[in-house]
Amino acid sequence: MLFSRSWLRPLALTGALALLSCGDDDSTPSTDAFDKEIIVHFADDVVVPTYQQLAARLEALDTASTALAAGPTAERLAAARKAWFDARVPWEQSEGFLFGPVDSFGYDPALDSWPVNRSDLDAVLAGNRDFTPEYVGNLEDTLKGFHTVEYLLFARNPSTGAEKTVQDFTQREFAYLKAISTQLKDIGAALANAWTQSVGGRPPYRDAFANAGEEGNTFYPSVQNAAQEMVGGIVNILDEVANGKIADPYDAKDPELVESQFAYNSLSDFTNNIRSVENAYLGHLPGATAKGPSLADFVKDANPELDTRIRQELTDAIAALALVPEPFRESIQDPNAADEIEAAQEAIRKAQNTFQTDVTRLINR
Repeated sequence: MLFSRSWLRPLALTGALALLSCGDDDSTPSTDAFDKEIIVHFADDVVVPTYQQLAARLEALDTASTALAAGPTAERLAAARKAWFDARVPWEQSEGFLFGPVDSFGYDPALDSWPVNRSDLDAVLAGNRDFTPEYVGNLEDTLKGFHTVEYLLFARNPSTGAEKTVQDFTQREFAYLKAISTQLKDIGAALANAWTQSVGGRPPYRDAFANAGEEGNTFYPSVQNAAQEMVGGIVNILDEVANGKIADPYDAKDPELVESQFAYNSLSDFTNNIRSVENAYLGHLPGATAKGPSLADFVKDANPELDTRIRQELTDAIAALALVPEPFRESIQDPNAADEIEAAQEAIRKAQNTFQTDVTRLINR
């Protein structure tokens, strides 16, 4: 995203990974080595199924958008909106592991850039160019992706605040909605496939990650490197939610900086980001059961009290977000909501600090 965040690159510890690898000076040899099966099950039971669910739901969004464009009705508009909400869940629950193809192929900004560039979007919609894949593909990321689809489906009348109806759409808007939802579907499929299939002569990213530490693996030379990648993803999204997604619009009191502002889905997005951390930590998706060892098992074996604290901190962060009044774009300007917003930030920062210090220490020892 711009508010946005290489594939199969030789490992370069930068950003959060650098902090994870050098933030603790404890050189005590490990007595509890990080089990490689944790990496395998994280890839197979969390990452891959999340991206597969995302691909399926983006396909459903494209189907609903195409049907709406072909025959606009209130029912089809409601179906397209529901499909958008449904697709947001796996995307936001994937943001705890924004590494690999989603990063190196630019899928993250292509899917999820905001704020929407409304002035340039108005110019695109007012033009006469056909919305061919080539034309749409060359547009800026802030003119497509999740949030431009959101804007087209949900944006209210700026003068009256009235909810958008099918009568408010222009034919150009329907055509553009169809074009960018198709692109979203294609990106979702490519992202899922990049983890499970060979792409451009490269092996599936799942294999490079899950086979960390094997001879010849220049991308993850050790299991510890992959463990650092896992925890780095967790730290990054907790930081982004507390200090970016919430802090930026709240500090500026600017609704235009709010993610998913048109659909009033911001707090759900943030909550699913915390769910992403839970999924990565527990080693399974919501409603599923663990099929193998998880990061939580590793932490619990080393320090049961720390495991209990992490679980509670994630629960507390989700509970704190639930207390922030909806819609978030209005709450940021309401002094009566300040305590709840800041409490949510602090709860998320607490979990971030625990992963960045205590969990990192266990992995790096």
